[in-house]
Amino acid sequence: MNIPEWTKPALVGAGAGAIALAIIGFSWGGWMTTDAAMKMSDKGSTAAVATALTPYCLENAKQDPMAEGVMAELKTANSYQRRGIVEKSGWATPLGEENPDRALAETCLDALDISA
Repeated sequence: MNIPEWTKPALVGAGAGAIALAIIGFSWGGWMTTDAAMKMSDKGSTAAVATALTPYCLENAKQDPMAEGVMAELKTANSYQRRGIVEKSGWATPLGEENPDRALAETCLDALDISA
């Protein structure tokens, strides 16, 4: 069987085109792997749940008899310590959960008026 002379350049060109298409697609075309899409989806859903539960956290803060002390502690704390204070206060612990939610603590902290 004789292979035509043009077969090798055609196959090399097709392979190079496929590689170039993949590089362009993943770099600039917005393509992503399933794992990357799942991570993006998880991050978005976590943020949405935390945003939806922020009023719950603020209500917990309003009803807490120790709220004034916690707010004073938040005002004097460094920015990297504040989330832990909100978590420790129990304001960011959703109903039925044992542990506070980190994303909820961050959104609640953003919603609290610490400067006042």
